[in-house]
Amino acid sequence: ILISMDGRGRALDNVFVERLWRTLKYEDIDLRGYDSPTALERGLSSYIDFYNTERPHTALDQRTPAEVHLTDQRRRRRSVSISPISKVLVPRRLA
Repeated sequence: ILISMDGRGRALDNVFVERLWRTLKYEDIDLRGYDSPTALERGLSSYIDFYNTERPHTALDQRTPAEVHLTDQRRRRRSVSISPISKVLVPRRLA
């Protein structure tokens, strides 16, 4: 078994996924002890929804990933306007 690494030889590629799997294991799978693959699939789906929409994250200043994503989308929308001449989206600083 080889450790997955990016082109520069750093073993950082999987750190975020590994952290997610650790959290899933400790906060859901180990606690619930699912008795079938179907129950596991339903439980993981429910937990991932909770993880993204309700569980605060230290790395995100106690916000949820959904809050961060929505804030980012709102910023992007405000930075784009429709040019009355060309009817295309252009950054506001160019409009």
